[in-house]
Amino acid sequence: MNLPEVKKNEIYTMEITGMTHEGQGVGRINDFTVFVDEAVKGEVVKVKIIKVNKSYSIGKLMEIVEVSSDRCEPFCTSYKFCGGCNLQHIDYSAQLKFKTDTVKENLKRIGKLEDIVVHDTIGMETPLYYRNKAQYPVGMTGEKLAIGFYSRRSHEIIDSATCNIQDKVSNHIRSLVREFIEENKITVYDENSGNGLVRHVVTRTGFKTGEVMVVIVINGKELPHKQKLIEVLTNKKLGSSDDSGIKEGPEYRIQSVILNINTQNTNIIFGNKNIKIYGKDTIIDYIGKFKFNISPLSFYQVNPLQTEVLYGKALEFASLSGKEIVFDIYCGIGTISLFLSEKALKVYGVEVVEEAITDARKNAEINNINNVEFIVGEAEKVIPQLYEQGIKADVVVVDPPRKGCDEVLLQTLVNMQPKRIVYVSCNPSTLARDLNYLASNGFKVIEVQPVDMFPWTSHVETVTVLYREV
Repeated sequence: MNLPEVKKNEIYTMEITGMTHEGQGVGRINDFTVFVDEAVKGEVVKVKIIKVNKSYSIGKLMEIVEVSSDRCEPFCTSYKFCGGCNLQHIDYSAQLKFKTDTVKENLKRIGKLEDIVVHDTIGMETPLYYRNKAQYPVGMTGEKLAIGFYSRRSHEIIDSATCNIQDKVSNHIRSLVREFIEENKITVYDENSGNGLVRHVVTRTGFKTGEVMVVIVINGKELPHKQKLIEVLTNKKLGSSDDSGIKEGPEYRIQSVILNINTQNTNIIFGNKNIKIYGKDTIIDYIGKFKFNISPLSFYQVNPLQTEVLYGKALEFASLSGKEIVFDIYCGIGTISLFLSEKALKVYGVEVVEEAITDARKNAEINNINNVEFIVGEAEKVIPQLYEQGIKADVVVVDPPRKGCDEVLLQTLVNMQPKRIVYVSCNPSTLARDLNYLASNGFKVIEVQPVDMFPWTSHVETVTVLYREV
């Protein structure tokens, strides 16, 4: 076997000729592929080889010999350690181009689709403080309390006072909870031993309403001194949501404090039991004109400003006239379903998570929507059953998880022959795979619109419309 002409622990100079879909720089040394974190396309760099496999190696960036004009200074002091934002070293306009190119490359390489219209990625005017949900792991780093984010590729907690992509109120709440834990000598969770009480601090905020929920995830059944925590949280001025991009945003106020019970030895954040210790069980926020109840475990898009853009584009691509039967598959808490309901005759929403369907039905009720029916179950089972019963869609909207659509579902859609399919995706590679299947079975991919829901990360959402070929 010929070994690669690249040796571990050696330092090489190389040109970065491309970027992976995860944002790593990529180039070749002696005709051997090398991946490098934090390197930018067009740069010449010195790298230390830290891992060698049969077909590729991993290099550590040691020095930038020639700097790309797309490189910028990260705004976060924890950037090099935190596992949250992996593109802060790249100018925002260049990030948008990178995401557009990622979608195009996947459609071509995986989807075998040529000459598809892929629009420029729609970005944010101010790509900061955009997240309405924060999940902070809690633990000890040595002798010091740490409430922050996991470091890259590990569960070591990076402690910091602020995060510039979370809304500012979550940073403030984190500080208040830190003071409460330290002053009342509350124990915190240790993943190795399984001991300690407080595991996570989770905040959820309504940018349009100013309502805030705080969830304390505990490894037990009770939180000592919980009344003191309620007093700390509810007696402090929290500021307004203006910083999150909402013009003339309302004042933030704590509307709900929840204990979530998770006593399992697991890295899953939430347990199944919630105990309300203050206020309401849910908070309310709006996407467009629609009101949504948000519970501790609800799936709700974390970037509400870009969600309006994404859903607006999905509605535009659906081209509804008011006479169509629409399937909203993987509907979550019914957000897209409600958008579609305004211009559809009837919408069927399908989702496997029972709690999400419960929320979806409540959301339809509080918005006085009567032409949406929500069904609990796996899409690959429910949709074939509806089709066998003679219920067919004129337009289908799918918004699957990262793994994409099940082939049974795709085959059912091919058999059903809707006029249009609108595919909302969070993973360009599985999108390309599924589009290839549909394009090979009678559907034509018309256009793709990427939307930047997660600035400073490599993630990109897309909306694609396909028409049935006649």
